[in-house]
Amino acid sequence: MAQFEKKQAVIDEIKGKLDRAKSAVLVDARGLTVEQDTILRKSLREAGVDYKVYKNTMLEFAVRETPFEGLTPYFAGPTAVATCYDDPTLAASQISKNLKAMPKLEFKAGMIDNVLYDADGVKSVADIPPKPELLAKLLGSFKSPMASFARLVNAIAEKQGGPAAAAEQSI
Repeated sequence: MAQFEKKQAVIDEIKGKLDRAKSAVLVDARGLTVEQDTILRKSLREAGVDYKVYKNTMLEFAVRETPFEGLTPYFAGPTAVATCYDDPTLAASQISKNLKAMPKLEFKAGMIDNVLYDADGVKSVADIPPKPELLAKLLGSFKSPMASFARLVNAIAEKQGGPAAAAEQSI
């Protein structure tokens, strides 16, 4: 296989991942020990996040004319890419969990739901809870006032003589 064909295969691999991805987070992992890198890769793999180090030139060719083209200015130095296909914030949050134990690990930038974030923006996004948790909180906030109202109505009905009295008064 010629050198060009090998490079084209890598570019096609990156493009394939980015076509399916809801987010791509760029990380600088310089200075991590082999043990730390292994732990990071394992935790990301278990969470369903693809994580791989690519050459910057391959990344530049792969993101041309895609929604991820905004990441191009951040392709400097060693670049690891974490892509996620289901939950857009998952890659950032999983990496963020490892930041305290691995101080050399740094966010570079990220494209999350077609919005470009710098390193500080990715850190902010990483603090957002996963979508199922946000939906549960939202539904809980809807349910709480209705439950309070139902308890209030029930208390008034009981005070006025029980459920039978409440039913008679509504007729």
